[in-house]
Amino acid sequence: MLDRQEVLTWIADDPDVKTAQEVADLLALADDGDSGALAELEDRFSGMLEFGTAGLRGRMGGGPHRMNRAVVMRAAAGLTSFLRETLPDGFTVVIGYDARYGSKQFAKDTAAIVEGGGGHALLFDSALPTPLTAFAVRHFNADAAVMVTASHNPAQDNGYKVYLGGRVVSDAGQGVQIVPPFDALIFEAISKVSSLAAIPTADTYDHLGPEVVDAYLKRLEEIVPSGPRDLRIVVTSMHGVGGEIMLSALDRLGFTDVHFVAEQQDPDPDFPTVQFPNPEEPGALDLAFALARKVDADIILANDPDADRCSAAIPDPNAPEGWRQLTGNEVGSLLGQVAAVENSGDKTAVMANSVVSSRLVAKIAAKYHVTHRRTLTGFKWIARVPGLVYGFEEALGYCVDPSYVRDKDGIAACSRLAGLAAEQKAKGRSLQTMLDDFAREFGLHASAPLTVRVEDLSLIATGMENLRAHGVATIAGSPVVTAIDLSEGSDDLPPTDGLLYLTEAEDQVVVRPSGTEPKLKCYIEVIVPVGDSKEIVDQEQALASAHQLAEQRLAQIKTDMRQAMGI
Repeated sequence: MLDRQEVLTWIADDPDVKTAQEVADLLALADDGDSGALAELEDRFSGMLEFGTAGLRGRMGGGPHRMNRAVVMRAAAGLTSFLRETLPDGFTVVIGYDARYGSKQFAKDTAAIVEGGGGHALLFDSALPTPLTAFAVRHFNADAAVMVTASHNPAQDNGYKVYLGGRVVSDAGQGVQIVPPFDALIFEAISKVSSLAAIPTADTYDHLGPEVVDAYLKRLEEIVPSGPRDLRIVVTSMHGVGGEIMLSALDRLGFTDVHFVAEQQDPDPDFPTVQFPNPEEPGALDLAFALARKVDADIILANDPDADRCSAAIPDPNAPEGWRQLTGNEVGSLLGQVAAVENSGDKTAVMANSVVSSRLVAKIAAKYHVTHRRTLTGFKWIARVPGLVYGFEEALGYCVDPSYVRDKDGIAACSRLAGLAAEQKAKGRSLQTMLDDFAREFGLHASAPLTVRVEDLSLIATGMENLRAHGVATIAGSPVVTAIDLSEGSDDLPPTDGLLYLTEAEDQVVVRPSGTEPKLKCYIEVIVPVGDSKEIVDQEQALASAHQLAEQRLAQIKTDMRQAMGI
């Protein structure tokens, strides 16, 4: 039941006139008997927006269960309190933000609270990609960083990511997003914040300007080897903050034949040309495909709105549009090959990917005598692996320079991929040629997601309960030989809400709830052997047959898993 006094207290304490009035208007409607307004208020006051290992993320609006200044200021005060208790002699926090509604104000509020609470705030003076914040926390050896972004979420959302480094974390997790127990410790400190008016703030703090961007771009010049640059590239920033820096990076690396999708180049928090600002979503790359056909491009490179993700597409005469978007696992294997070759024979070098990502990279690592590890999903786990030289996740995330950026970095990944594509083109080959070579050597590793988006969040729990209660005996006609409940943990992986199935045919399915969106997701991979004929025609036929069989198996697995989930 709605506590009317709690609502009135929140309104009085809200520093934002707009969201305070928004809640007041809802309360007035509810008092007049509007059931819809009452239901909306009950949702907004169903509890404080949860602060966890993903920080904060939610819909914008007034009330404790939304993203707004009042919630962000409490989070900033809690983080500042935690840092002050951990480092009573002072601490430094880097603060970045994207171009979403509210992001700049949330960042300024955070800087004022950090500085007022005894810390040293370093606030970027413009909206920039998430990888720049992850770079800066290590560049300045800061004790923490905050990035205000909702990444690829819909336009009505925003979020608040926290990194720890400096003297708070001194192991391989330095400069990585928070994990337990830090999330609980910070949340506990947030819970102790009472009136916002009592939080000390400062009017002045330090700003970070273009010198940090320049340092980041100089580092990219170091990690992308010199070589051929004859490559016609189409890029899109998906209405995000990566456009200008992506063009600057390619220019400094020597790529001059670059074309950008003008309709998506400049930051726009409404994301007008896409339903979801995520390169994974159907239709998101349609404008890039059209431009690529017009200019006869060699490759499409795409970032999501905060540019921590990289997607790519290549010409394919068999595709309906003449272009094929590479899967996250395909890009992961291509960049993994680069990392494996660079670190060949070094057993102290570690390549890592999440448990839901392709098993191909482990085989590539073994070929080059490089260590491989699997982790839980999310770069808060991947990026903190000791000895990491490369990490990836099938959701278009790639950590290609962990010495400097211990998070996924779409700018750096796109840059490395451009270098690889140009190198292959100069040899009369292509990225597809490399993928075909992988298929012949290791078997065709084909993957596809099954995503069930829900309005009723209880359906996610229902789907997981159905799987746990009834089990899965066969998938795509092959017996399940391994079934692991990831919530029980193991020697390799901490507990997480997920289920892993491996069949006799070597098909793998991992089921887990999304950590950031109302989705239940199945991550599916099949492995199909490819014939070893030396005849080019026969090789092409063998590859085509393997792809056809893989598509059939993936489709059947989707059908079987949807039925097993029962939602």
